[in-house]
Amino acid sequence: MTVTLEEIPPKTVRDSISGLALAAAAANVVMQLARLPVGHGVANSKVDSGRVDKHPIKRTRTTLTYIAVALLGTDEERKVLRQEVNRAHRQVRSKEPVPYNAFDPELQLWVAACLYQGVEIIHDVLYGKPSPELAGELYRYGSRLGTTLQVKPDMWPADRDAFEEYWQDGLKKIEMDDVTRRYLRDLTELRFLPAPVPLLFGRHHTFVTLGFLPQQFRDELGYTWTPRDQRRFDRYTRLLGRVNGLLPAPARLFPFNLYLRDFRRRVKTNRPVV
Repeated sequence: MTVTLEEIPPKTVRDSISGLALAAAAANVVMQLARLPVGHGVANSKVDSGRVDKHPIKRTRTTLTYIAVALLGTDEERKVLRQEVNRAHRQVRSKEPVPYNAFDPELQLWVAACLYQGVEIIHDVLYGKPSPELAGELYRYGSRLGTTLQVKPDMWPADRDAFEEYWQDGLKKIEMDDVTRRYLRDLTELRFLPAPVPLLFGRHHTFVTLGFLPQQFRDELGYTWTPRDQRRFDRYTRLLGRVNGLLPAPARLFPFNLYLRDFRRRVKTNRPVV
């Protein structure tokens, strides 16, 4: 698969997927699963191969590969990835206790919107607010996070203002019950990983995850967040920005560049992608 000059993503997009974005990964999962059908679809999924609490390394590879191909890949590569994701999603559906279908385009739009919100947050943390022109460029390109799934182009909000309306309306629909809250708190505190990982890193991971979440999600999870926490988090993100500025471009793109190469190698050798 040859990448043409027209298919090279703009610098604003490449900047937004710095490897330091992984600091916000768990927060993004929380946002996606804060819609009750999505949360139940994941927490109660019988497809263990796609569960982060059962197979964290494989799940991480799959998610980062998706982001890398959606934002950095060619149209042909996105088509291949869509087919592979569809194959895996056919198994992810349920009727009880909360109906869920992984092919539901409305729910996929919410997942894509969370991914895009994360892209914006990381870009602002690492580089500051972009100009209106660059922000528009980033937003238009961000639609790929949805259209690489089942989201039709006309479903993606027309511009950034329309997206903000969609996002604010979506915040009113977030809901967790005991099942999803327990699942997401385990994820936040790393309790699904073997000892001594939660003991050594759980507290810091919880702090960073909560820092990247809007207050509505913290409230649903049942955590407190103080002005002191916010000041600490602001210092943390400033440090991320300074570290990112010292890294050469290939290092900033790691591990997304690695997963993109792995995806291309898997396609070439007919190995499973998802």
